Amino acid sequence: MICESIERLKNAWEGILEVAGDDVRVLNEEKLRSSLIDTLIFTAVFSSDAALVEVARWLIRRAGVAVGVISTSIQSLYDAMGRKEVSGVTVPAINIRGLTYDVAQAVFRAAMKDKVGAVLFEIARSEIGYTFQQPAEYAAAVTAAAIKSGYCGPIFLQGDHFQVNAKRFAAADGYKELKAVKDLIWEAIEAGFYNIDIDTSTLVDLTKPTVKEQQRANYSLAAEMTTIIRDLEPAGVTISVGGEIGEVGGKNSTVEELQAYMEGYLEELKKHDATLKGISKISVQTGTTHGGVPLSDGSVAEVNLDFATLARLSREAREKYGMAGAVQHGASTLPDEAFDKFPAIETAEIHLATGFQNIIFESRNFPAELRERIYAHLKTQHAGDRKPGDTDEQFIYKTRKKGLGDFKRELWHLPQETLNALGVELEKQFSFLFKKLNMAGTVETVNRYVKPIDVPVKAPAALKA
Repeated sequence: MICESIERLKNAWEGILEVAGDDVRVLNEEKLRSSLIDTLIFTAVFSSDAALVEVARWLIRRAGVAVGVISTSIQSLYDAMGRKEVSGVTVPAINIRGLTYDVAQAVFRAAMKDKVGAVLFEIARSEIGYTFQQPAEYAAAVTAAAIKSGYCGPIFLQGDHFQVNAKRFAAADGYKELKAVKDLIWEAIEAGFYNIDIDTSTLVDLTKPTVKEQQRANYSLAAEMTTIIRDLEPAGVTISVGGEIGEVGGKNSTVEELQAYMEGYLEELKKHDATLKGISKISVQTGTTHGGVPLSDGSVAEVNLDFATLARLSREAREKYGMAGAVQHGASTLPDEAFDKFPAIETAEIHLATGFQNIIFESRNFPAELRERIYAHLKTQHAGDRKPGDTDEQFIYKTRKKGLGDFKRELWHLPQETLNALGVELEKQFSFLFKKLNMAGTVETVNRYVKPIDVPVKAPAALKA
């Protein structure tokens, strides 16, 4: 399934794709979906030849465009939400930490079945590290999944929590930390990520005497990052940029903090360029924690989410600043009955990750022998992540996400019947959430506002050679 030379890859696509300069024509869509796309994505992810990886990713991206799968910004939909032309929906943003090709297929199947117009596929800076998925690989896997599923339409790739680490920023190498985030922004945009969440909320200093001073480093750097994004965005594309006022897991956000952040942010943005488009949404803290809080037996503690605060913040963001609304993080482990409350209070977007990871690890369809090997590996190779007082169950629950990267090759090569069974479970959960968030039946609405733009990408030098 993995090609190890350009010649073999050319033989694989013969009669299916036609490469003409910097573009690709699809000659046989059925064969592209049934077999070639598998070869392309496994080569793109697992080949040891960097040039070959680049070729495979480029072929996936351009073949996707040829069949109507185009990476797109959600900005125009969020503008419409800010104008109250679209309401009563909450866009799901899904972080896929492992089995990305198969999990994304389950998302697309559910989205097509339920006629869902917009789902954000995202990956955070921290997740890129421990799942071993750089933006270009993640984009290729999601695009390949769309092709494999027979999906046609915009796909929304999002950089989640492109975060400045507070400790590294405060240290002597603070410039290097900022540069790392800026470099990641550039890398993501090159890969087709046209939705980026800037997270400088880690720099909020609650010891300062006024709220605006507390938020100063946060909004100043967010404005600087926005300027960089506007400089890098492709012609015709307005990247959707998100800001954040409260670190997830910290104290709950307030309207006063939102106002202080936005006033400072808009002032700073104007200094850079008065014509620049600002953020389209604002992430807030209302009581959740990423992944939930595991109890001693491995179960997850009940979350006391402050929906009233979330509603006030979302309304303020929309009515005063023209944004789509507030964004809720850490939502996937909430009880099922909570999800229909988000569209009811006009939450713009919610981020979902750990719940899907839990489905994979806890499924009876997941090989028990592999699960035990992963858990044993975590206890030895990631023992430093264990906190004093953690039970084995708590340690495993908090750490098993790293097993998705460490065992990536083995997970991707699970028997097809196992992957199919896991896909059925995930698809059922995705469909449930799409309906709860009022996203079912939104294809026409999204298409009315979102117009995908094909961003040209030059063919790799290895292919031309």
